[in-house]
Amino acid sequence: MCMSIFFCNFAGKIGKYVMTTTIIAILLTIVVLIFGFWLIQYSGFRNEEKKRQWELKRESQKSISPIRLRAYERLALLLERTKPEHMLMELRAKEPEALATWTIPQLQQYLLQTIRAEFDHNQSQQIYVSEEVWDLIINARDQMAAFVIAMSAQLPKDATAQVYATTLLTAFNSNGVTPTDKALEELKREAKDLM
Repeated sequence: MCMSIFFCNFAGKIGKYVMTTTIIAILLTIVVLIFGFWLIQYSGFRNEEKKRQWELKRESQKSISPIRLRAYERLALLLERTKPEHMLMELRAKEPEALATWTIPQLQQYLLQTIRAEFDHNQSQQIYVSEEVWDLIINARDQMAAFVIAMSAQLPKDATAQVYATTLLTAFNSNGVTPTDKALEELKREAKDLM
């Protein structure tokens, strides 16, 4: 009888152990299943979010790309319009007698104002181009203003505006690759990357 009591106690303890282990195994299985379900749902949600963001980006690029291209066009015009030959042609169209009647300081002032006005008019376009391109455009503006001033300083006091204009054109065209050309080249490269 002693043995049967021992076996009964032992069987009861094993039964409790098996029952506890089974409950733990069931709970662990439930936790793993819940975690797996959550992981699948989370992964699906992230994929949907990425897909939604990609579609939003694609849609926004459809509307932003034409705006960016117009910005590149405007900045290219800015660079072209601040070249000496263009500024002098514009002056001749507005005031045909200017080079014959103006003084060098008057012509210099007109050129500097033109550069400043063109730049100020297009300054908002910087948000559409890279910082590198914008820095090149600012450098081209500054170098052109310095060039206009330096050319007038080289002339004798009694030189005419016509002589100044000719000196500007000759010096600019013999300079090789100018900061304006570098900025325009980089602007074109960046615009091509956009397309």
